[in-house]
Amino acid sequence: MSDRPRVICHMMASVDGRIVVSGWPLSDELRSEYESVHESYEADGWICGRLTMEPFAKRLRSDSEIANEVAGNAGRDDYVAPGAHDSFAFAVDARGRLAWESNDIGGDHVVTILASRVSDEYLAFLRERKVSYILAGAMDIDLELAMEKIGKIFGVETLMLEGGGKINGTMLRAGLIDELSLLIAPVADGRLGMPSLFDVIGDTTPVEIVLEQLERRASNSVWLRYRLIKNRNQL
Repeated sequence: MSDRPRVICHMMASVDGRIVVSGWPLSDELRSEYESVHESYEADGWICGRLTMEPFAKRLRSDSEIANEVAGNAGRDDYVAPGAHDSFAFAVDARGRLAWESNDIGGDHVVTILASRVSDEYLAFLRERKVSYILAGAMDIDLELAMEKIGKIFGVETLMLEGGGKINGTMLRAGLIDELSLLIAPVADGRLGMPSLFDVIGDTTPVEIVLEQLERRASNSVWLRYRLIKNRNQL
């Protein structure tokens, strides 16, 4: 039986499916509504990609700092920082670009998900900062393995996916999303080239979903909950 958590992709989107909210006329009430829906799931943690996590990490490592990558060394162990942790922020960061200043985001313990290509020096840096990490994949992230480790090592049963279009699309392609929680903002974006809910590179096959719940929420927003029918190897 799989140890992986139940994954809910929770996002706010415009009526045309864009997800970059900068420039949108959003009320404080609507921003709070997004957080309220998030909290209603009582999840054990949330996960985002590197770009979304950059503001939380505070600093990016330079190209010279990541130059000492190894050839997918799989012999090293995962690391759980000492202390009691009951909620988590997972960062997908294959090459170890994020130079974390803290191991905490709003009370959630930071866990970074790395490919085994990262250097021993970077792993030592994370341990010094007491940032937990898991190694999943040699050169790129093996998301299925990462999900299994998140469940087995950290005991996460419900995980909120709140990333950009790329990681959302990659998780969708891997069949690792169980539910879509979508808050539609009363905004028409219209900007070409902006990320959408799911951006999958390469050939795709549309994924069937079933509407489970529909609610009108604050500030003329609408909350939609969908269950994914084909949630493994569907693309």
